[in-house]
Amino acid sequence: MSLKDQNIIIFSQMQFDSALESTNYTMAKHLAKENKVYYVDRPYTWFDYIKFRNTKGFQTRKEHFFSSDNSIIDTEIPNLKIVISPPVPSINMLPEGKIYRALVKLNEKIVGARLNSVIKKLNISNYIYINSYNVAFPTLHKLLHPVLTVYHCVDPLIEPYQTRHGLISEDILVKDVDMVISTSKELSNQKRVLNKNSYFIPNAANISHSQKALDPGLKIAGILDGIKKPVIGYFGNIERRIDYQLVKELTETNPDKSFVFIGPVDSYYIKGSNFAGKNLYLKGAVPYELMPAVLKGFDVAIIPFKKDEVSSHIFPLKLFEYLGSGRPVVSTDFNPDLKDFTGDTVRYCKNAAEFSEALNASLNDDNSLQKKRLAVAADNTWEHRIIEIEDLLALNLKKKMAKTAFFE
Repeated sequence: MSLKDQNIIIFSQMQFDSALESTNYTMAKHLAKENKVYYVDRPYTWFDYIKFRNTKGFQTRKEHFFSSDNSIIDTEIPNLKIVISPPVPSINMLPEGKIYRALVKLNEKIVGARLNSVIKKLNISNYIYINSYNVAFPTLHKLLHPVLTVYHCVDPLIEPYQTRHGLISEDILVKDVDMVISTSKELSNQKRVLNKNSYFIPNAANISHSQKALDPGLKIAGILDGIKKPVIGYFGNIERRIDYQLVKELTETNPDKSFVFIGPVDSYYIKGSNFAGKNLYLKGAVPYELMPAVLKGFDVAIIPFKKDEVSSHIFPLKLFEYLGSGRPVVSTDFNPDLKDFTGDTVRYCKNAAEFSEALNASLNDDNSLQKKRLAVAADNTWEHRIIEIEDLLALNLKKKMAKTAFFE
């Protein structure tokens, strides 16, 4: 069963022009190959409107904020449109309670009015609504009229700004939608307690993009110029998931190696000397388009995530991006489920000593291991995953419509 020629509204937590590729927007682009997809950009708050008014992102959205007739941004994909909503009140700092929940309803009405205007103007009917990890608007779908409602859970709620209200909001959302799709097995098991119609579909990679790192003619990204080989590299957000103590031990016990972290930095977790060293380089974020050139400069790609109470909920997109570039990969054993997808192509480690051994072994990997890595990556592409997602949506849409027809 396949999904084709459907209207799909995706209300996302991630902005469409985020510096790093996101699961949310990647899914939207793939669904748009055979369906009409309307990607509702995460609404600016009033605080965002003031804070980011001098940024490129603000300028991109500026003319669309307050005009329902001009709220659509076209993309390079004909079937994919971006919907910009008006700014909404900033309410996350408020305590949980009746006032906060009343303001949630207000924010939902603001965004809902914009969406209903777009739906009417474009004559969108019989559409699927997917809330892609935006728990700040848990009942927005009730202001719309979708034929199927879906919650797409891409990560556990961990950060304080998420958990302040998000845990309550996510439970409300999970209980009320027709189905839930989660990107880790543990998340899916957790959501199934609240909604029996829950499924596990892991993240994947854009292999066609990361494989560009194998092109002999591709130049290594200039951001790595002057860094001594071998380069042990990380590409992604530098935030709470990183095991900073592990990285410190690794840099101290491997002075012959350069540890390079490329991606946006959450300064909350980079304090004092807990992430510094003569052979450690924080290079900041680069555009997603440069990822292959960056990965080509890595001798070994790493995922040094901490193992804690929520680590088994995490299924990182970068894992298959790394493998798709052909790089050797070393990771902590933060999520045991990952081995089911990677086999012996990734070295998983319990501590710094094992990690160091794995780095040295990886630096001696031969071409046969590279071929195995590429094969694993080829089995975990977005093309594979999107078929699973489309089949699930089509199956549940059929069930929902049959049920509706029965009660009519």
